[in-house]
Amino acid sequence: MANREKRRGLGRGLSALMADVAETQTVAAQGSAEQYIPIEKISPNPEQPRKRFDPEDLNDLANSIKEKGVIQPLIVRRREDGTFEIVAGERRWRASQMAKLHELPVIVREFTDLEVLEVAIIENIQRADLNSIEEAAGYRQLMDKFGHTQEKMAEALGKSRSHIANLLRLLNLPDTVLEMVRTGDLTAGHARTLVPADDPVKLAKQIIAGGLSVRAAEALVKKEQNAGKDDAPLKAPKALTEKDADTRALESDLSASLGMKVTLNHKPGQEAGQMVLSYKNMDELDELCRLLSVS
Repeated sequence: MANREKRRGLGRGLSALMADVAETQTVAAQGSAEQYIPIEKISPNPEQPRKRFDPEDLNDLANSIKEKGVIQPLIVRRREDGTFEIVAGERRWRASQMAKLHELPVIVREFTDLEVLEVAIIENIQRADLNSIEEAAGYRQLMDKFGHTQEKMAEALGKSRSHIANLLRLLNLPDTVLEMVRTGDLTAGHARTLVPADDPVKLAKQIIAGGLSVRAAEALVKKEQNAGKDDAPLKAPKALTEKDADTRALESDLSASLGMKVTLNHKPGQEAGQMVLSYKNMDELDELCRLLSVS
């Protein structure tokens, strides 16, 4: 297969690629252009972002395949050694192995390595049963390998930018907590509250053991962050400087413009100072990040 390696953009490039896949599936549904290949000659894409397949769901699909066969062919590409790599349909391939099928219907297409990865990521992101960590990993791959921004992904995939940003933030948590989300012991909402925590693993275990709501989890994290502050040695209060009318007016204008509290701390007799932006929740933080990233 000729090497057509190139970087694709999410907008028009991705639309064209997904249209190509959709057209392939339509042709397959019409019962043409498919062929049968021994199942042992088919293997999954090693870069497949989906790592966890629910055993119960696979078992249900395997039983359906035993009864009705594989209705929708897999999309594969040919390797140089004569075997085939799955582009779309690994779940069907796994269930077919459980059903002890000897061959599978496939549509053979020519895709570059980048196109295979892009199709696999998008196919997984669009699955309703994909867990939050796998979805976040898919977005991260699209950003790292293709250089896409959160705004571009949100526009192309029909997701809100805050949804993507919130999921990406989960990847900052320790692997132990991420595994709790993968297995369903912890929801993405609970995990999100743990991002600023000093010891997210300990708090995650407390949340699970106590069956806490997301709001209760937020309170638990805040309690941990405030722990010890009351015992800290008291500092002498700083002399308060009355802000002039212009500074107060500027604070008011900036607060109205950004939709969140803005405080200006100007050092007396100097040009230096601080501007403090206060957000009430993660959504406001996401909006602030968006505003700061706008070129």
